[in-house]
Amino acid sequence: MADGVNVTVAGSGDRLTASTGSAWEPKIGYSRAVRVGAVIAVTGTVGIEADGTFAPGLEAQSRRALAIILAAIEALGGKAEHVIRTRIYVTDISRWQEVGAAHGAIFGAIRPATTMVQVARLIDDAALVEIEADAIVH
Repeated sequence: MADGVNVTVAGSGDRLTASTGSAWEPKIGYSRAVRVGAVIAVTGTVGIEADGTFAPGLEAQSRRALAIILAAIEALGGKAEHVIRTRIYVTDISRWQEVGAAHGAIFGAIRPATTMVQVARLIDDAALVEIEADAIVH
């Protein structure tokens, strides 16, 4: 369990799935992350704390979302340096620097391809950011 993130891995053969126990995973029918061969895809991840609350700040939510993403990648045998792409969805693009600070703290030297766009709303009104990631393990 890294950074208070509990990840369980299931599957066999060439397909493994990671779950972080999100209430949305079984309701919607998805996994936090899926690994097939060398590729790991991590679903959109909001910065929800273990107790189900959201930090009030965008940077804090970004850091938490990235911690969840990295825990899922690590559970599937990857590392931060394997991340090749991130996608960032924010509810207020004018605050991009807050997200950028959290993203840069982890990926500043790795420099994956990334996209940041503003969206009208996320799955929970308290969520300010949602982040996806793709990794190739080598």
